[in-house]
Amino acid sequence: MATIDAIVCARIGSSRLPAKVLLPIVGRPVLQVVLERLRRSERIGRVVVATSAEPEDTPIVDLCVKLAVPTFRGSALDVLDRVYRCAVHFEMVHVAYFGADNPLIDPSLCDEIIGVYLEDLGEWDYVTNNLPPTFPDGVEVEVLSLAALEIAWREAEGPPYREHLLTYLWDNPQRFRIRNVAQATDMNWERWTLDFEEDYELVRRVFEALHPKKPNFGMWDVVAYLDKNPQLRSLNAMHRGAYPWRLSDT
Repeated sequence: MATIDAIVCARIGSSRLPAKVLLPIVGRPVLQVVLERLRRSERIGRVVVATSAEPEDTPIVDLCVKLAVPTFRGSALDVLDRVYRCAVHFEMVHVAYFGADNPLIDPSLCDEIIGVYLEDLGEWDYVTNNLPPTFPDGVEVEVLSLAALEIAWREAEGPPYREHLLTYLWDNPQRFRIRNVAQATDMNWERWTLDFEEDYELVRRVFEALHPKKPNFGMWDVVAYLDKNPQLRSLNAMHRGAYPWRLSDT
C-alpha cells in the first residue's frame, strides 16, 4: 500500500498552555501520543518531527531520540520555512502535515484523507478535511505536494503566511488544485485540540476513559463517549471557535 511521509510540528514555547506538547496523557507526553497514533495509520510512512533550533526545544529532540523518531530543527517563528526545509532534507515528494497539539488525531481518518490524495496522485496539490472544517477541531489532516509547499515558501511574505504553513494556500485557491473532504453534518463545534488548560482537561479525561480498553480508539469512539458524558463538553466550551494557532505556537 502506498504511503506518504508525515511531518509533525512541535515546540515547547506556548504562552497559553506552557510546554503543552510534553504534558502527560496516560503516562506519556502529548507528542509521544501523537506519534503513536500516527504510526497506526496504514497510509503514513516515515514520521518526522520538525522543531526549532532554540535551546528550549532540545527536550523535544531528546524525546524523539528516545522514540527513534527523526527530527529536523529550523526557524522558531517561520514555520513555513521550517517545514519546507524539513521536507527537502528528508527528500519528501509529498507531505502529510500535523500539529503536535492534536493527540486525538484519528489514524483511520488519516488513511481516508491520504487515500483521496493518493487515489488521484498528481490531480491535487492539497487535500484536507479542513477547508471548510466540518470535522471536530483537532483531527485535521493536511496533505500536499512538495511543489505546492515550495510555491508557498518562495512567494509568501509576512508573519500571517510564514507563521502558519497553510495560510498562503488557503488565501490563494486560484493558484492550487485543492480538494476538501467534508462530512454531511458539521461537527467543528467539537473542540479536541490543545491550546488552553481546559482543552487539556477534556482530552486527558477522554484518554483516561478510552485508552485502557481500546488504545486505537477513533473519532467516533470519542463522540460516543462525550454523548454519554455531555458535561465534559462544557469543560472547554468557552474556547469553541478560538484559533490561537494563527499567532503560531507550532
